Amino acid sequence: FLFPRPRFLVHDSPATIPRPRFPVHDSLIASADQSQQHRDDMAVDPATRRTALRVIVVSLLLDLISFTFILPLFPKLLEFYRDREAPSLLDDGPPTLLQRVLGGLNRYKAAFARPIDSRYDIVLLGGAMGSLFSLLQAVASPIIGRLSDRYGRRRALLASMCGNILSVLLWVAAVDFRTFVASRVVGGLSEGNVQLTTAMASDISDDASRGSTMAVIGACFSVAFTFGPGLGAWLSTKSVFTANPFATAAGFSLALVVTETLYLYFCLPETLPALTGRGDEDKGGKKAKGERMPVERTNSHVLLCATNFLFLLFFSGMESSLSFMTYELFAFTSGKNGRLLGFIGLVASMLQGGVTRRLPPLLSVRIGVASCLASFILLARITTVDGLYAAATCLAITSATVVTGLNALTSFEASEDERGSKLGMLRSWGQLGRGLGPILFTSVYWWAGRGVAYAMGSTGIAVVAVAAVMGLKTPRGADKAKSNGKQQ
Repeated sequence: FLFPRPRFLVHDSPATIPRPRFPVHDSLIASADQSQQHRDDMAVDPATRRTALRVIVVSLLLDLISFTFILPLFPKLLEFYRDREAPSLLDDGPPTLLQRVLGGLNRYKAAFARPIDSRYDIVLLGGAMGSLFSLLQAVASPIIGRLSDRYGRRRALLASMCGNILSVLLWVAAVDFRTFVASRVVGGLSEGNVQLTTAMASDISDDASRGSTMAVIGACFSVAFTFGPGLGAWLSTKSVFTANPFATAAGFSLALVVTETLYLYFCLPETLPALTGRGDEDKGGKKAKGERMPVERTNSHVLLCATNFLFLLFFSGMESSLSFMTYELFAFTSGKNGRLLGFIGLVASMLQGGVTRRLPPLLSVRIGVASCLASFILLARITTVDGLYAAATCLAITSATVVTGLNALTSFEASEDERGSKLGMLRSWGQLGRGLGPILFTSVYWWAGRGVAYAMGSTGIAVVAVAAVMGLKTPRGADKAKSNGKQQ
């Protein structure tokens, strides 16, 4: 059931055209034939591409909406576990996992130069849970990517979905904090939908359409993060089981994940070129053992990963401190913070649907990093809500561009049989940044204040901007696609 015989993308190789035999020029003609054959083999007919992309987009939306259900529930959910396990403080038995975590959190808070209101205990604990998930993703992403390169995207994704189902099942049954942590651990180690759908989108795209395809994937994030949290918050009000008042939201999330898995099983074609007959082949029609069509590399993969790590280190840190800052400056409630985040998601989805997909990947990255730098400078100085929404607009531009562009740039640097591992490594370094960023940024925020924290963030993003402007280059494949488009 988990590993059915792969359904392959249909690809009809063009008829072999006889070529004249001129000994002097034979090697040149053979080389040209090989290059043309490679380009033909890599092509996916438009109808097949549309079908595969539709399945990818629908499954990713289901996955991300299910994933975002829990985001607005974290404060109330963790409060529920804290209140449920608090009476055992009076018992003589060993402390629970949550009690040990809260004890460590209190010691951490005591190290700050100024006191932290106890109302932030749950926020900091939620940030720690988010960091745990991201760090586990940093470990799992390269492994999932390599497995997809070896066994196929379809098999790897279905196996990942089984882990997701187990994770949500644990959440449904999580009547204590320990079980809830187990669900997050399983989810962090098994979540592979994002990176695998990115790899599949790259598989079915040529050089000319790759940037726009990545933008469509990015738009799924914005749409899901615009509507998913609100739906999750509404479902949390429909309590059915006293032992776990969030079981309704968890059950709906489980239904979405199961639906997604069934949809993928019946509708998702295999896209890995090595398994679809579109891979690097010799002139006899079979792939030469150990032979790989060389890729014209422009950007160092190390530089791409380092750029992604540094960007998400500071960007995710800023995200984690935003609720602190809005409460401190404007006394924002959870509802007002939700509207602010919804505004960012809505603007980002509009940009990805209409603007980002038309931008070259490198230009997309540069615009997003410049916008991020502007948002840090604004957030360090704002005193009005209008200024806050101006910074939020810059953040929406950043959300719509940078990661999408870096994914596209990375796909240009990877050959067809290493695309999953390259994109997995890029995501791994990004998730490492997401795991460490909130810890670093909130610590500086409470040790030294808002001005110092955002000045540090501005400096870090300025380094990313230098890397994007002076280090990263437009891939040769993108240049060729652009020139071919102009000729046509």
